[in-house]
Amino acid sequence: MFFEEFEVGRVWLIPEVHMSKEAILEFAEKYDPLPIHTDEKYAEGTRFGGLIASGPHSFMALWTQLVRTHNPLGDELVAGASNHMAWPAPTHAGDTLHGELEVLQATAKNDYNGVIKVELRGYNQHDELVVKGGAEIYMKRKSPLGKGC
Repeated sequence: MFFEEFEVGRVWLIPEVHMSKEAILEFAEKYDPLPIHTDEKYAEGTRFGGLIASGPHSFMALWTQLVRTHNPLGDELVAGASNHMAWPAPTHAGDTLHGELEVLQATAKNDYNGVIKVELRGYNQHDELVVKGGAEIYMKRKSPLGKGC
């Protein structure tokens, strides 16, 4: 989608993704090898009572579902400008997540690019917010002739 096609308030629903113990362990071993994500015995003794997913894993699992099902950024994506994430509640092994991506802001930068500000919100099977992430993304603008820049 071109920059001009992003409407503030538009929401894409993100289909469910299952967070298996195996996926949590695989991601954590590769990217976030803290014991809360990799050591079941250790994790059982924490306030969470078991393995929890790395926060970036929860975000990326939902982002992957979004891109595979909707891909609103398409070929008009120029680059990411910034990103931030928060994890108000843990994602446990066995949880099923679903979510949404909302366009919060759209700002034209020049004749070629605009920046969209989006927020991804992810919920577990109990509709509890477990991940919230925002990004600013540079998108191509339509040319005066209606062609991509």
